[in-house]
Amino acid sequence: MNQWVLSLTLHPLGSCQLYLPVGDSKCTKYRRTLNDLSNWPSPTTSFNSTNTITPNQPFRDGDLLVSKQSRDHPINDSSGVLSINTSGNLLLHRGNTHVWSTNVSISSVNAIVAQLLDTGNLVLIQNDDKRVVWQSFDHPTDTMLPHMKLGLDRRTGLNRFLTSWKSPEDPGTGEYSFKLDVNGSPQLFLSMGSKWIWRTGPWNGLGFVGVPEMLTTFIFDIRFWNTGDEVSMEFTLVNSSTFSSIKLGSDGVYQRYTLDERNRQLVAIWSAARDPCDNYGRCGLNSNCDVYTGAGFECTCLAGFEPKSQRDWSLRDGSGGCVRIQGTNTCRSGEGFIKIAGVKPPDASTARVNESLNLEGCQKECLNDCNCRAYTSADVSTGGSGCLSWYGDLMDIRTLAQGGQDLFVRVDAIILGKGRQCKTLFNMSSKATRLKHYSKAKEIDENGENSELQFFDLSIGLLSNGQEIAVKRLSRNSGQGVEEFKNEVTLIAKLQHKNLVKLLGCCIEEEEKMLIYEYLPNKSLDYFIFDFGMARLFGKNQVEGSTNRVVGTYGYMSPEYAMEGLFSIKSDVYSFGVLLLEIITGRKNTAYYYDSPSFNLVGCVWSLWREDKALDIVDPSLEKSNHANEVLRCIQIGLLCVQESAIDRPTMLTVIFMLGNNSTLPPPNQPAFVMKTCHNGANSSSVVVNSINEVTITMDAR
Repeated sequence: MNQWVLSLTLHPLGSCQLYLPVGDSKCTKYRRTLNDLSNWPSPTTSFNSTNTITPNQPFRDGDLLVSKQSRDHPINDSSGVLSINTSGNLLLHRGNTHVWSTNVSISSVNAIVAQLLDTGNLVLIQNDDKRVVWQSFDHPTDTMLPHMKLGLDRRTGLNRFLTSWKSPEDPGTGEYSFKLDVNGSPQLFLSMGSKWIWRTGPWNGLGFVGVPEMLTTFIFDIRFWNTGDEVSMEFTLVNSSTFSSIKLGSDGVYQRYTLDERNRQLVAIWSAARDPCDNYGRCGLNSNCDVYTGAGFECTCLAGFEPKSQRDWSLRDGSGGCVRIQGTNTCRSGEGFIKIAGVKPPDASTARVNESLNLEGCQKECLNDCNCRAYTSADVSTGGSGCLSWYGDLMDIRTLAQGGQDLFVRVDAIILGKGRQCKTLFNMSSKATRLKHYSKAKEIDENGENSELQFFDLSIGLLSNGQEIAVKRLSRNSGQGVEEFKNEVTLIAKLQHKNLVKLLGCCIEEEEKMLIYEYLPNKSLDYFIFDFGMARLFGKNQVEGSTNRVVGTYGYMSPEYAMEGLFSIKSDVYSFGVLLLEIITGRKNTAYYYDSPSFNLVGCVWSLWREDKALDIVDPSLEKSNHANEVLRCIQIGLLCVQESAIDRPTMLTVIFMLGNNSTLPPPNQPAFVMKTCHNGANSSSVVVNSINEVTITMDAR
């Protein structure tokens, strides 16, 4: 367990257990602990003596200040005294001057003691019933520790939140805070004064939806309560041997840290505001922020809305947001909802929550109220339950790469009808001038060398909202009619996927036939991915599936895919693990290893790992390096990725985290396709191949 000290400086000191009974006191000597165990210098000469709690582990780059009393009124000399007064309160004073004290009512003063717990929590305990009457965890500064809660205690009115320092040298109360907003559907937000600058999104049963990293349970678990007594959250460590904390910097940067045990340093593993769309209200009202479009501008108006200022949007400034298009009617005129997949829902501080409705009931309730703008599931942990709805302008929607929710936005009957057809129809007269201008300046593949493009011209254009587009224009000499062109549009429209080039619309006017695609300035991925025919289409929020046609390279396919045709997000994790082991060893997985009871590389590495001889199979070019610990860590991560059960394998997000720091790793379980030597009696042996099933695999030639 972590050991903590009650200290007067920022620097962590030796192990100390504080036990302070009534009437006793400890002199708060400058730059010393309360029990005078040591005398370590303060990290900065400008820091003054105050009452702080720090861990005893000597971090090299500064340290971790967890709880601080009298932070805005420091004692500058050695005259401070900490004691429990006659009323049972913890008191810090300087001579006859009161500096700071707790404010609790005690029934029996003589039974009060102060204790510093292993969690770092300084508590006042009433000895007769062991009741905690005051704790430092209720008064955090800029750091959050495991088991420390943020949020509102509805019984007492106590609101726990983080506040930054004024500067890296001044521990006084800064201008940034990190709080749990309990209005509407609770969500965490970071603010500068009264201005919101970042928010997590509402709690959806699995985590705060705007922070998909919270779904990574390798280091910590998130707990959330919303009851009549409290609305609060905390995190706990999955492995007690690791250490993790959250800190709000004086510059407003909110980061999660973990301890690099080898170098005794806190290493940042995640930070808020990772991209422009994380900034609160980046694209204003009634818009969506999406950095993954590749369009050069992340802001787009929601269906049925247009930029409030077209000039600002042309200048790549979306902060003014969007307004509803004139003439649209969304009140009892055949309107409905369109789905925006994989997003962080709008600011939920004014949203309404109805736990008794399912998603279908939520739609009906929202449709019957003309003021209802959008809805989504309140809890997705059980497949979707509860109703979360908005009744005004929608603020701070963003597309997420993973972990987002489906949001259903109200549109009028005309837009709803278009959504049920194929794609947007572009008018030639409104686009031609701008398209011709760009076509003359930058025309690509005029006649087309690829047989699939021989009847098309490809040009680059620009839409009125500033988005760059690639226009595929059918040659008038192609011989293809309108019906054939419509069939092609319908087919392509059904192949919409986040990893495929998006078809934005089409144009059929007189003899002109055009397909409007998103423009990819860095070319398409098919330049790097040669066998696209082996790919399987996944829905945006789909995490697993099955197929009757297994294709791929034996030795790199996950066992559940090779044997049963089951694939999931863990299938690629298995393949990555095999490649990682190949890189470390310099050998192919499919080679035969005569000196090993296993028939492939994975089994050979596993056998050597169990015998603590994993370095014996490392590529000779790595043997001369002084990074044996890093090599062993990569081998362990590779073995974690190739475990037989898909449930046991980490996600790729977790793999990235494990490769980027030195936190403790869990032991790997046996990988798939491992051959063991089994003994039957003293003088006989037999060889058995263990796999998840016994089937015959038929591979289709390609």
